[in-house]
Amino acid sequence: MIDMDLKTRLQSRLRRVEGQVSGVARMVEQDRYCMDVLAQTRAIISAMRKVEQEILKNHMQTCVIEAFEHGDTAERERKIAEVIRSIDTLGG
Repeated sequence: MIDMDLKTRLQSRLRRVEGQVSGVARMVEQDRYCMDVLAQTRAIISAMRKVEQEILKNHMQTCVIEAFEHGDTAERERKIAEVIRSIDTLGG
């Protein structure tokens, strides 16, 4: 469960990313210099990684803790496996 403060921050960040993506689309349409376009795509990727990190952190602090406090062994193992899979794919 994502609390309202985090949800607000994530929505704001995602709206900025959305604007950046639109800007990159315009840059491509305008045949802008490749390295300038790449700089913007790197900024988008970095912003999305931050979104991923915030969501994973929230998951650990809410869902995983809940599973360890109230779940059975199978539920705890599922949560651990989810986190491991997510970490394995972050940034890649």
